[in-house]
Amino acid sequence: MSDSAAGIARPVFRIVALQLTIAVLFSALVALFAGMEKGWSAAMGGGITVAGSLVYALIVARGNGDAKAVFRRHFRAEMIKVFITAVLFITTLVLFPSAAWLWLILGFAVTTLAYWFALLAV
Repeated sequence: MSDSAAGIARPVFRIVALQLTIAVLFSALVALFAGMEKGWSAAMGGGITVAGSLVYALIVARGNGDAKAVFRRHFRAEMIKVFITAVLFITTLVLFPSAAWLWLILGFAVTTLAYWFALLAV
């Protein structure tokens, strides 16, 4: 990995690590105060966000190039992230019909908000 690619990859992976930390903390708090089933639902929602962001980070962090190639890579990474998010939500709906949907969506939302707030700091 080149120095410029490493310079881009470091903050991107820090954001993913922050998302993972927030997802774990939020789901632990939900489990503590609302029950284990709701805590697992919040964890699944946070996990969906973290999985999408990790795939995005892996795609964006590799390589460098001219502005056009970088733009294409970011666009492709975002489309794959959206696709993975949709597939994971559908998979969760099918495999875990007893999931507490409010907490699943809140786990997803809290972890996603952490991503956007972290981007403001980068």
